[in-house]
Amino acid sequence: MAKLTTSALTSRGHSTADGAPQALSAESFSLAEKLLASLDEAKAEDVATIDLRDKTSLADVMIIASGRSSVHVGAIADRVIKACKAAGVSAPRVEGLTQGDWVLVDAGDAIIHIFRPEVRLFYNLEKMWGGDRPREMRLV
Repeated sequence: MAKLTTSALTSRGHSTADGAPQALSAESFSLAEKLLASLDEAKAEDVATIDLRDKTSLADVMIIASGRSSVHVGAIADRVIKACKAAGVSAPRVEGLTQGDWVLVDAGDAIIHIFRPEVRLFYNLEKMWGGDRPREMRLV
């Protein structure tokens, strides 16, 4: 299981007034922990988490996982949706559940992508959203 630690989601660029690194909010961290636990229970493979706070305002964290087949991807997605609801996300937005190649679950503070392995390799979201991605310009 991908272990989520407070330090793993304390990134550069997020600091408090005294310059100390700012951790993920308790609510976002709790949601991410519950989602990772549901992925582990569903036997998701190659689970990766990406801190999005420096990169976009879409969400705080992205979780990417693989299933062995379309049926497995669908079963993982069902567990993730149940975990979202149990964590208080009343209506997570879901795309791709009927096809089972790539399911996207938008839980507000967390975005979860569940792929079949060959589809994951093709889109390579880890590279797209990894450390080399430029920061989003924000108007203050």
